[in-house]
Amino acid sequence: MPTPFDPAGFNPVPGRCETLSPGLRRVLAPNPSPMTFRGTNTFLVGTGAVAVIDPGPALPDHLSAILAALAPGERISHIFVTHSHVDHSPLARDLARATGAPVLAFGDSRSGMRPLMQRLAAQGVTGGGEGVDADFAPDETLADGAVIEGGDWALRALWTPGHLGNHLCFAWGEEIFSGDLVMGWASSLISPPEGDLGAYMASLARLRALDARRLHPGHGAPVTEPAARLDALIAHRNSREAEILDALSVAPATIESLTRMIYTDVAPQLLPAASRNVLSHLIDLMDKNVVAAEDTALLTSRFRLG
Repeated sequence: MPTPFDPAGFNPVPGRCETLSPGLRRVLAPNPSPMTFRGTNTFLVGTGAVAVIDPGPALPDHLSAILAALAPGERISHIFVTHSHVDHSPLARDLARATGAPVLAFGDSRSGMRPLMQRLAAQGVTGGGEGVDADFAPDETLADGAVIEGGDWALRALWTPGHLGNHLCFAWGEEIFSGDLVMGWASSLISPPEGDLGAYMASLARLRALDARRLHPGHGAPVTEPAARLDALIAHRNSREAEILDALSVAPATIESLTRMIYTDVAPQLLPAASRNVLSHLIDLMDKNVVAAEDTALLTSRFRLG
């Protein structure tokens, strides 16, 4: 469930190419929603032979807008995908067909899941309908640390699982394209088994250690103070964990009851998403032997302190 930061002033026109800095352009996809804010940010990096990061949803108008953003004589040489949710990856197929450029990502939508999450999936724990692109298959897979170079750009892949197992960030000099690991308007939804809170927290810590100058998120405005934003995201998750432990110290509780106790300021239609974040915390606490479930049906079980 997103927790808003300060999105003031971020209201670009969908489909309009904006130059953010030399060698960096952004085209906003026309897919606003309670989970995507204004829509998905598609980035064009470099000039001449251009890299595209996160083509976005499979919308013909957005495909046309990306192609229209190219200057005369330019071409798209590479298509990078941070992760395979339906608001980030599906248009990669159409863009590849239109340009001949390869699609590069960590792997398909099941890649990067650690054994704990694979076991939960096998036990019947399913995602909360956040929209995984089940058919996504990159032309080339990128290992952590891989560097891909174009004519006047270079991107370094950073494997940052948590929001999804195949999530990558891309370092571009002192700036980082942060996908949905760090967004410019809210915290990320972590929905098991695809989402993994333990991995997410480790990925936040990794990005924090890199001391980037600016982050370019998949949704919302550029993050101009990355250290402060990352510290806030880490503190936010630690606060949620403390709230869950405080509630369980009073009595065992279900995911539904914990969600209603903790997310008191959330619109009713967003409570299902909030419950997925609660589940992610409970699984992480079970993994650390702090909390236990009273039966194996996690989505309906009561949880207690271990």
